[in-house]
Amino acid sequence: MLTHTHVMMSDKKDKGDEETGVITKARPKTARPPLYKVLLLNDDYTPMEFVVHVLERFFGMSHAQAFEIMLTVHKKGVAVVGVFSFEVAETKVAQVMDFSRRHQHPLQCTMEKE
Repeated sequence: MLTHTHVMMSDKKDKGDEETGVITKARPKTARPPLYKVLLLNDDYTPMEFVVHVLERFFGMSHAQAFEIMLTVHKKGVAVVGVFSFEVAETKVAQVMDFSRRHQHPLQCTMEKE
C-alpha cells in the first residue's frame, strides 16, 4: 500500500513537471532558427586537391578531415560539409562557388534545410 501511495505522489509531481516542461520547451523552439546543411557535389573535372583546399579554407577542417570528406564526395557523389544557420550556410555556398569559378572549376556547393 505504501508503494502505491508513493507512485501516486510521484505521478502528481510528474504532471507538475510536465506543465513546467511545456513552458520551458516552447521557449527554445522559437529562439532556435532552422539549420541548413551545406553540400558539396561531385563532378568529373574538379581536382581532388582543390576540394580538400576548399574544405580546409572555408570549413576550417584539418587536412585529414578534408581528405575524408573529399573521398566521400568522390565515392557517393555528395557529402554534407557542415550545418549552419541560413545566413552562414548561404555565405559559405557563395564563397565556395565564387572561389571555384575564379579557379575555373565546376565544383557545385548547395544548401538544404536540415
